[in-house]
Amino acid sequence: VLFLQVVHILNMTSAKIVSFLLHPEESLHSLQNRIEVETRISTGNQELLLETGICLDPRKPASQCVIDGVRGWDSYMVYLFDKSKTVYDGPFASRSLSDCVNYIVQDSKIQLPIPQLRKVWAEAVHYVIGLKEDYSRLFQGQRAAMLSLLRYNANLIKMKNNMVSASQQLKAKLEFFHQSIRLDLERYSDQMAYGISSEKMLKAWKEMEEKASQCAQAEDIGYLDEQIMALHTEIVELQKSPYARRQGEVMESLEQRAIDLYKQLKTRPPDHAYSDSTDMVKIIVQTVQSQDRVLKELFGHLSKLLGCKQKIIDLLPEIEVALNNIKEADNSVMQMQGKRQREIWHLLKIACTQSSSRSLVSSSLEGTASTPAATWLPQSSSGNTAPHPLSSLAAPEDGENFADVIRENLNYLELFSSILQEVRQEQSSMMVS
Repeated sequence: VLFLQVVHILNMTSAKIVSFLLHPEESLHSLQNRIEVETRISTGNQELLLETGICLDPRKPASQCVIDGVRGWDSYMVYLFDKSKTVYDGPFASRSLSDCVNYIVQDSKIQLPIPQLRKVWAEAVHYVIGLKEDYSRLFQGQRAAMLSLLRYNANLIKMKNNMVSASQQLKAKLEFFHQSIRLDLERYSDQMAYGISSEKMLKAWKEMEEKASQCAQAEDIGYLDEQIMALHTEIVELQKSPYARRQGEVMESLEQRAIDLYKQLKTRPPDHAYSDSTDMVKIIVQTVQSQDRVLKELFGHLSKLLGCKQKIIDLLPEIEVALNNIKEADNSVMQMQGKRQREIWHLLKIACTQSSSRSLVSSSLEGTASTPAATWLPQSSSGNTAPHPLSSLAAPEDGENFADVIRENLNYLELFSSILQEVRQEQSSMMVS
């Protein structure tokens, strides 16, 4: 018997306890199917919470519902919630009276012998204690719902912080992108008259600027931030609410009064005296009324908790979508920035190529003009005597130098033609891209 595992499920929608004997290595899904048969709550709508507010892990066996050891095993509860409902309004009937207790409640002034009255009052005390314990268990279920809500809220805060951080980063990148593309367009317009121009590239840059303005819509998360802040305020108010704390003081005092009354009866000698049950019935009625009041407050507060939790569940996918939109916009901005920078470097390459080709042409022309003059000019003499007329004739080696210069110029001309052709090809390819 000690090795048997029994799980007690408190159905928060009906305030009733259902117990199951777990089979060896039974899965949680199997247990949920059995719960569905007993409670009519489908497995998809079942939310099973431990006292700490942790939801049961479907990957683990059903034995996670049971605590280790013998102490407290029969009082440990798992709390069942119906995810399809956010309002728990009852009615929640109190536990039924035994026949003996019901007998004195129907007629509290009936006279009974002291020995018989002791037995009836013992059951009445047990009934009063049971009412208080029922409330305590339901309050623990409400507390588990609060702890679960706070876990969801912590996850919401984490996702909100990620969303705000990503939005701020996107905003900074968009500001940098707009400033840099405006500067690039201004500088590009300044050099169009004497430099390089491409209408297709200019159009592409302006389209980038418009697309970046559209990406700015992704950083607008104000509507989500307002909903989250309002939800935080509501959760704080629920935590501060007096209904978030145990309200069973009246029931506890009634419980103690019932015990004291029974002790007084127990000390009376078991003679042939008779007595009525007016005082005990009064305590029973007050306890039932107190339980009705605190349960109404408890389930009203629980409905608000579950309503906040559902709001968080509905908000999480919206935040996820906003995060994805921000990431897509961020990637788009970075891709446009990278593409524009590659095009600027391509323009720089073309400009450098044109500049180098001009320098090559100018240097070749200077070499062509200077070399023949140096070759064909007559050599001046240091003396006063005039040079010999034959000395002005070109020697064979001078003719060979002149032929070398011509070949060199032809080579430069061929190189220049190839460079110009390459530049034209690069310009055309850039305009096509």
